[in-house]
Amino acid sequence: MAHASTQHREFLKAPSHAAQRPDVSGAAQQVIADVRERNIAAVRHWSNEFDRWNPPDFRIPDTTIHRAQAETSPELLQQIDFALRQIRGFAAAQKECIKPLSYKPSAGVELGHKIVPVGSVGCYVPGGVYPLIASALMTIATAKVAGVSRVVACAPGKPQYNGIHPTQLAAMSRAGADEIYAVGGIQALAAMAFGADGFGHPVDLICGAGNAYVAEAKRQLFGTVGIDLLAGPTEILVVADDTADSTLLAYDLLGQAEHGVDSPAILITLSREIGKQTIAKTEELLANDYPTAKVAGQSWRDFGTVVYCDSREAAATLCDEMAPEHLEVHARELHWWHNRLKNYGSIFLGRHATVAYGDKAIGTNHVLPTRGAARYTSGLWVGSFLKTPSYQIVDNAAASVPIAEATAAISDAEGMFGHGLTATIRIADTHNQHNGPSQHNGPDKPPHQQTSQQQMPQRTEQSNDANHRPNNR
Repeated sequence: MAHASTQHREFLKAPSHAAQRPDVSGAAQQVIADVRERNIAAVRHWSNEFDRWNPPDFRIPDTTIHRAQAETSPELLQQIDFALRQIRGFAAAQKECIKPLSYKPSAGVELGHKIVPVGSVGCYVPGGVYPLIASALMTIATAKVAGVSRVVACAPGKPQYNGIHPTQLAAMSRAGADEIYAVGGIQALAAMAFGADGFGHPVDLICGAGNAYVAEAKRQLFGTVGIDLLAGPTEILVVADDTADSTLLAYDLLGQAEHGVDSPAILITLSREIGKQTIAKTEELLANDYPTAKVAGQSWRDFGTVVYCDSREAAATLCDEMAPEHLEVHARELHWWHNRLKNYGSIFLGRHATVAYGDKAIGTNHVLPTRGAARYTSGLWVGSFLKTPSYQIVDNAAASVPIAEATAAISDAEGMFGHGLTATIRIADTHNQHNGPSQHNGPDKPPHQQTSQQQMPQRTEQSNDANHRPNNR
């Protein structure tokens, strides 16, 4: 934290509510345990309980998918396809940066890693408040670019659509989903993770955004399957100096606030005047038929924040402390900000860039870390669906000797004598290959009998106890 004497901060609008993390762990645990125990019967029960949705089959047939494509306007399909090209293009460019590795530190020794796609992925596509199209594109298309052979997608089933919203369903199909199921919430994630009857084999990884219940379900399912990341309510932080347009700032803040009543929208400004103008413009928009004023207005009233900083260094320090999901910069010398700022999910530089572009169509992924997690992680990307398993090849006995000697010394010093013996037996084998068996009377002693007890670390009562615990690492 910067010293107040050199870096001044002042609230021009403070949030009226502190951010809360609702405890939904009990509900998630109940549903997950039920699906694990009762399989598809539990999926049906909870789908009917939460969404009033219990169809004969959760899987969407091809005929329904074709009908959804036909019901979606050609103009909208063209724009969806544009976004898909952007997303696939960026993901493919990222994949090009991930290369197999072959490294030879010494003669006869090769180390490296391969690039292997995850076998199967379950993509959750939110649809509770809005039938999110872009969320389908971001997860499904990126997984397919990575080379995932089986991509399963779930979105909430809605009785009024007799399944998934047609446009959302069309987007899921165009993105490349191999299987699509009309089921939402915790039960959808559990069905994919456990492979409930009618959902095929369990997936290896689940990904996608969602509400607090979805995030908690992912947390509890981690280990059974892999996950992308844990995300909370979406958030935006905008940095602006005196060159910024307060109208653009107001629209961008409210554009993210409409995600939910708990979505923080924050402005850090180097100009008190710009800060005050933005607050006034935001209130004006909400009072004049802003299309999602009911949600965005409550979010702005409760969590909207405007902070004045007396220098760009103070503003940058505050940005990095907050580590926002989305970060916009409306200021001079964009290169300075780009180089200085470190902690964010995705950054949008200049007045012509906006978070909504990243949310929908520019090509970068919109599944991003929230609640300060950008301090230590990044968002969903093509690498989320790729593994880099390492390998070692030692193709001759002589190359093994120095490695075996180091391994044995370290292992014996740790008291892990079995590890050491796997190395010393190879040293003995190499010696015999070069010199032949020793000529003394009687057979050679095996390696574990050649080790002098005086050379072995003495096990104390404490270390002996530790070595008999289930895991003493």
